[in-house]
Amino acid sequence: MEKLFRCVCMLFIIKYGTVNADCGVISKDDWDGLTPVHVEYLNRPVQLVIIQHTDTPPCLTDDACSARVRSIQDYHMDTLKYWDIGSAFLIGGNAKVYEGSGWLRVSVPTHAYNRKALRITFIGNYNSHQPTIEQIDALKALLRCGVNNGHLDSNYKIVGHRQLMATDSPGRKLYNLIRRWPEWLENVDSYKQ
Repeated sequence: MEKLFRCVCMLFIIKYGTVNADCGVISKDDWDGLTPVHVEYLNRPVQLVIIQHTDTPPCLTDDACSARVRSIQDYHMDTLKYWDIGSAFLIGGNAKVYEGSGWLRVSVPTHAYNRKALRITFIGNYNSHQPTIEQIDALKALLRCGVNNGHLDSNYKIVGHRQLMATDSPGRKLYNLIRRWPEWLENVDSYKQ
């Protein structure tokens, strides 16, 4: 009975578009995103947030960021054969948050931890550049909204992408910043299984 209730609630949320309510997120429709080829739903509330970067040049305007997000989605779906763009949300250099797979869906099904986490991606390369205060504020507002709307557990943890696989993502500067946050999780062994 509980599963039926959860399914009905999920369908209501999807149908009536309140998933990103009050989060200030640029919707997939607004950046002209493609429909996913397959959907798998996350168990909510999610307890883990993975921070990563695109390792691309930054985007600074609304048009440039929308174009970059479309390009990333095309690459993920056409070349990597992902179901959708590989991030739940992306944050541009314009400090706006772009909807990827969103709060409800698994973004990349290739690793077990992706079925337990939200990936939030900063557009740009943060090995040599610091994220702006506005970008960090956008991330924190998104996370607060996720908690307030029941998408994120109130005791969620944050990790850098590099903790889960061999990559330099989210970049040295961004990684150093998130490591100082109270939500930081050092030991990710339980998520790698």
